[in-house]
Amino acid sequence: MSASSKGLISAIAAFTLWGVLPLYWKQVDFMASPSIVAHRTIWSLVILGTILLWRREGAALIRQLKSPAAAGWLLISGALLAANWILYVWATLNERIIEGSLGYYLNPFFNMLFGMIWFGERHNRMQGVAIALALCGVVIQLPAAGTFPWVAFTLAVTFSLYAVVKKRGSTGSRAGLTAESALLAPIAIGWLCWQSSSPAAAFGGSWVHALWLIGAGLATTAPLLCFGYAARNIRLTTLGMVQFIGPTIQLIIGWQIYDEPMPLARVLSFGLIWAAIALYTMDALRRRPV
Repeated sequence: MSASSKGLISAIAAFTLWGVLPLYWKQVDFMASPSIVAHRTIWSLVILGTILLWRREGAALIRQLKSPAAAGWLLISGALLAANWILYVWATLNERIIEGSLGYYLNPFFNMLFGMIWFGERHNRMQGVAIALALCGVVIQLPAAGTFPWVAFTLAVTFSLYAVVKKRGSTGSRAGLTAESALLAPIAIGWLCWQSSSPAAAFGGSWVHALWLIGAGLATTAPLLCFGYAARNIRLTTLGMVQFIGPTIQLIIGWQIYDEPMPLARVLSFGLIWAAIALYTMDALRRRPV
């Protein structure tokens, strides 16, 4: 099997795993979302740190952490990622999976918008129409929800800002995520100590709960590692199209498994988002090198 074929399989695996994550977070609803993300950070660090040591990349990581500028960017990107994680887990535990999926549908369009603002990237007319359609998809939910879909908007903006900060930084993807986890781990440990009346309470009060919380590290790193392999071995155009698998699965889970409402306004909203995705995909295919 060629590297590109393996890369495509890895991309599908990554976004499928991200898509089914709401099912996992529902299993740890005995903890508040900040505490879940604290465990997610700590156990991700354990796994990623082990991989870095095995690959003999620890020295490069230490050099990055010793650089004040690099460490500053890493701390900012880590804070944005943590905020995104906390909100997404909170949305999952509070019957807002569909709104969370909307945020990740919108993410690539905010990436394009922020690329234009911060990096001077130019977009053609079709991409501009796609961005406009996606934003209209958000606005159309206002009458049904009675309020701005702030969860979706915040998820999209924080993850797009995370991409902006990562682009400005210089650390590799695996080393960067490990460094972010290392910088946030003391905060995560401090939070768990402050919030928990005992060590047992910090792990949910039982061995079963503890295993679910420790497993959050694997649930986090497995799709990231698959994504990293895919990004190195397939076209970014292909990766951009495959990425919509994740929010589609989330939408189906929220609607069909957890019975979240799907009123007409929300259907029309997603219709506009899917139209924007179709334009985005057609434009990407049209501009792909032969």
